[in-house]
Amino acid sequence: MMTSLPVILPVFIVLGFGWVARWRGFLNDDHIDGLMRFSQGFAIPCLLFNAISTLDLGAHFHPPLLISFYVGALTGFALGLLGARLLFRRSWEDAVAIGFVCLFSNSLLLGLPITERAYGADALEANFAIISIHAPSLYAIGITAMELARARGESLARLPAKVARAMFRNALVVGILLGLTVNLTGLTLPAIITDALDLMVRAALPAALFGLGGILFRYRPEGDMRAILYVSAISLLVHPAVTFGLGRWFGLDVDAFRSAVVTAAMAPGVNAYLFANMYGAARRVAASAVLVATGISILTVSGWLLLLP
Repeated sequence: MMTSLPVILPVFIVLGFGWVARWRGFLNDDHIDGLMRFSQGFAIPCLLFNAISTLDLGAHFHPPLLISFYVGALTGFALGLLGARLLFRRSWEDAVAIGFVCLFSNSLLLGLPITERAYGADALEANFAIISIHAPSLYAIGITAMELARARGESLARLPAKVARAMFRNALVVGILLGLTVNLTGLTLPAIITDALDLMVRAALPAALFGLGGILFRYRPEGDMRAILYVSAISLLVHPAVTFGLGRWFGLDVDAFRSAVVTAAMAPGVNAYLFANMYGAARRVAASAVLVATGISILTVSGWLLLLP
């Protein structure tokens, strides 16, 4: 355990700086919101664009890699949804929101820096392959499930348009799609553009981690603690365990196996809370689960790193 803590603690220390800055009043909520708008609306989409536009799609879009990760994610969604409905007697809307928290791991703000610190920048190709379809596919699943839960027998003819509108309003999805467009067309960008993108990319993860700390300060462990711990267990243990087992079964190469398991082992991302907030469903459980699971993950991620080759 002690050998892996130096790998992950710097990531959480930067996050902690943001938490302390908001706690002590050096920054207020408007400052934190502005920092997160910059990081999630501009810097991280630039990071994703850069990574996806240069990614060797043939080499890294490996079906066993994606199946290992996303079967684990979908298992988490199913367990979260059914547990919320059957164990905790929540409404279908709340159940979908809680399932989405179990589905949406923090692949960007935590998964990337922890993988990079553990295995080096050259080990991130599989991370980017996972991330390239992470937000588009999981938002499509969550939005579709929520609209079905809210339909209550109404016509579903408008459902595809609702899902498409929500997807294309997401800056992360736009960055990924533009990166794929450049990659598939072979378009070469001018050096002045790539240099500007590189400057934005350098700020992406530190700014996002610091801002995430400030965002987490707002959250309180409120709501049903049993549901919060249930969600945390699915996110931190079940998802990576399924990915670990499938990765072993498929015989993934070492780099892909490590990236898949580390990404699956991340706590739920802030996007999970934003989804719940967007629909006004299970907001307290979602917010508290992001906070509690992020704290617990300091220990659980260390454990997963020790199990990996």
